[in-house]
Amino acid sequence: NKQSTLFLCQMVVVEDIGASIQSSTSADWIAEKAIDGNRGLQQLRTGCSSTLNETNPWWRLDLHDVYRVSEVVVTNRKDCCAEQINGAEIHIGNSLENNGINNPICAVIPDIPAGESNNYSCDGLDGRYMIIHIPGDWKILTLCEVEVYGYLAENLAVAGAAIQSSTFEDWFAEKAIDRGLQQLYTECSSTLNETYPWWRLDLRHIYRVSKVVITNRKDCCAELINGAEIRIGNSLENNGTNNPICAVIPDIPAGESYSYSCDGMEGRYMNLIIPGDMKILTLCEVKVYGEGIHQ
Repeated sequence: NKQSTLFLCQMVVVEDIGASIQSSTSADWIAEKAIDGNRGLQQLRTGCSSTLNETNPWWRLDLHDVYRVSEVVVTNRKDCCAEQINGAEIHIGNSLENNGINNPICAVIPDIPAGESNNYSCDGLDGRYMIIHIPGDWKILTLCEVEVYGYLAENLAVAGAAIQSSTFEDWFAEKAIDRGLQQLYTECSSTLNETYPWWRLDLRHIYRVSKVVITNRKDCCAELINGAEIRIGNSLENNGTNNPICAVIPDIPAGESYSYSCDGMEGRYMNLIIPGDMKILTLCEVKVYGEGIHQ
């Protein structure tokens, strides 16, 4: 059974690792029908997903991890209304802001002939989410198959060693790099309530860090992360908190993952710190992406 696929070292099935959702659903044209492996039977309209007629309809695939996406293949409906896909945008990224529509654009679909499949190159855009969106009013988004191809981006954090300024009960520093489920608060790290709490990851080698992805807790207290600083560098002075700042986190909605660009900052250590008194630093997942420096 040929399914929508992602190529890593071997073929894997998106249906097994991805989850789809859309802005609305027309009758039984559910989001999952766009990744059911039914590309060859798109002439059967019941094998497609479709939104209602609405403003800015969207369809989103959660890949459950960050991939470097090389190509997206979209199959249009064959029975009628092929022009409805015209102007659809393909977005790739790690943000769920505005339902993921604010992520970078891979391609804009000018049109796809009825019943045909068109390929769109994404040139290795990184992202956990792939979104197809049609801007404008009175639009219907119908998809008869969506296929995503790429490679799993290497998360440098899983090979590192984590430590934090203090530990609340069994909320150990390591839980922030265990690929745990952020909705389960027991799978997160947390400091005590203290002055300038910090969490540090030793990558064991010097990397040019392109991006850091932070997942916030879902159960409560999402605002605890507000104001946290991400620092990258090679110094352990002041527990590493003197290293240069990559980004400041204004906020992350409960249970969501936000991506912060570090533009190739070099360092062995990645720190998160919240300046101020009576602060708690809780992290449900930290992922770090970059490339090694050959010395």
